[in-house]
Amino acid sequence: MANIKSAKKRILVAETKAARNKAIRSKVKTFVKKVETAITAGDKAAAQVALVAAISEIDKATTKGVFHKNTASRKVSRLSKAVNAMA
Repeated sequence: MANIKSAKKRILVAETKAARNKAIRSKVKTFVKKVETAITAGDKAAAQVALVAAISEIDKATTKGVFHKNTASRKVSRLSKAVNAMA
């Protein structure tokens, strides 16, 4: 454990930020899972609605610095491609 006051503060701040990032990542995963579930069920309308919500969450995570912009773009692209490929 750190002895210096500023080092102790850095540890607390790092834990807080890690918890926030983990919560945001978890939320994105949940929304992505909803899209994938709709795709496997074959419900295109539900998949498109879920896709819009997932893209919104991915973009929010990107603006908060949780995801790199290229990572977010890749996730959005793959989800969109999967939804558009549905019959």
